[in-house]
Amino acid sequence: MMYIYAALLLHAASKPIDEASMKKILAAAGITADETRLKALTAALSEIKIDDVLKQASSIAQAPAAPSPATPPTGAAPAEAKKTEEKKEEEALAGLGALFG
Repeated sequence: MMYIYAALLLHAASKPIDEASMKKILAAAGITADETRLKALTAALSEIKIDDVLKQASSIAQAPAAPSPATPPTGAAPAEAKKTEEKKEEEALAGLGALFG
């Protein structure tokens, strides 16, 4: 991720995203750059319009939340859920009792 952050920082500063610039940013952060990763990332980013990707990402983040599922009809369901909860609690307590003898 640090390589992506370096690329985004360069993009925000309207600087070219190349290996030398990214090395400088990573070095300033105390990170030794991996040449292979730098070459791969700069090659991949040369084919991408970063502004378009950022716009897409922000529109995905702003998408409305999915509607909540319909609530089940009232009746026996809550009582059954309470019984299963009580059983689970009893089983958990029984398991703890086995630990202490």
